Amino acid sequence: METILADGARLEVQRLAAGAGRPLAPLVFLHEGLGSVAMWRDWPARLCLETGRPGIVYSRRGYGRSEAVSDVRATGRLQPDYMHREALQVLPQVLAQLGIEKPVLVGHSDGGSIALLHASRFPVQACVVMAPHVIVEDMSVQAIAQARDAYAGGGLRERLARYHADVDGAFWQWNDIWLSPAFRDFDIRAECQHISTPVLAIQGLDDPYGSLRQIREIAPTLGRFEMEPIAQCGHSPHKDQPERTTARIASFLAAVG
Repeated sequence: METILADGARLEVQRLAAGAGRPLAPLVFLHEGLGSVAMWRDWPARLCLETGRPGIVYSRRGYGRSEAVSDVRATGRLQPDYMHREALQVLPQVLAQLGIEKPVLVGHSDGGSIALLHASRFPVQACVVMAPHVIVEDMSVQAIAQARDAYAGGGLRERLARYHADVDGAFWQWNDIWLSPAFRDFDIRAECQHISTPVLAIQGLDDPYGSLRQIREIAPTLGRFEMEPIAQCGHSPHKDQPERTTARIASFLAAVG
C-alpha cells in the first residue's frame, strides 16, 4: 500500500495489475459513503483481470487508512456540495498524482455520484456506476437514519472499525450530511446531461438506499448510456451479484477503446 498527497491530505492507494494483453486505460475505483480500499475486498482485482485493465483503488480523506478529518462533527463537517468537491477538485489531483489522464471510472453509491460529476466536466474513457445517487429520495434518508441507529447500538460500529482507522469520523461525516435538511436539495441530473463518455449504470432492485429513478434519471444527452437493473440485489451489486455484475461491466468495456 502506498500514499499520495491530494488536497493537502495523505490518501492510501492500492495499485492493481492488469491481465495479459494490450495496454488499456486503468480502472479507478471510487468507494461508497462508508467504503475504503479494504471494504472493496478482492472484487477490484477480479474486475481488472476480467477486463485486462490495471486498477487504482484509493480511500477518500477520513476513510480507511487515509488521513483523518479533525473535528468531523463541527469544523470538519462535510458541506452539501461535498461530492462536487470530490469530483471536481480532489479527484483531478489524485489522477494527476498518479499520472492518469483518461481513466475508466468505477463508482459505487457516493462514488458513483462522484464519477458522474467528474465525467460531466473532465475527459474519461468510460463511466461505470453502481447504485449512484443523482437525487435524494425519502427511502434513502430513511435507510441512512436506520444506519445511524445501528451504529449507535446495533453492532455496525464494530463491523466498520475493521476497515477504518477513525471509524467515528468515517461514519459521522457521511451520516450527518445525508441527514441534514440542507442536503435534501442535492440533485445532479443537470450535470449528468452533459456527459459525453459511455456510461453503464447498475442498480439493485432490492436496494434500500435508492430506487430505479437513480439510474433512469442520469439520462445523458450526448453519450452512450446503458442501464442494468439486477434482481435479488441490494445496494452493493459487486457483492450481492458479483458474477453478473463483473460480466456485465466486462462486456460493456469490451466495446470501449
